[in-house]
Amino acid sequence: MTGSDKELDAMIAEALDAEDRELLDQFGEEPGYFAQAIGLFGGRLGWVTWTVYIVNIAAAGLAIWAGWHVFMATTPLEAIRWGVAALAAMQIGLFMKGFMGDQLLNNRVIREVKRLELQLVRSQARQGV
Repeated sequence: MTGSDKELDAMIAEALDAEDRELLDQFGEEPGYFAQAIGLFGGRLGWVTWTVYIVNIAAAGLAIWAGWHVFMATTPLEAIRWGVAALAAMQIGLFMKGFMGDQLLNNRVIREVKRLELQLVRSQARQGV
């Protein structure tokens, strides 16, 4: 978090009334990275994350196996064939990791949007709209 982010957080905290501060304290700070990563495996789309994780592990195993065969190959053509398989498996694994990273970011954005929605509803309720 940069200095400007901390200043912005301080300005937001000053603008909140006591009820909003209590609500913010109730939710606490944003969960840490590992808590967010483990949270991907639950919820409605948890099965998708489990599937992606299993495919990622299988791709890593395939990449290691194919990589081993690259170094054990006796001909250049055989080494190229196994090398292409190793690269394809690594690419699949990286794609899966990218998907999980994007989902982690999406969850963070959704959490913040829900906080904003809650603040908006509470603000409207106070104004009698």
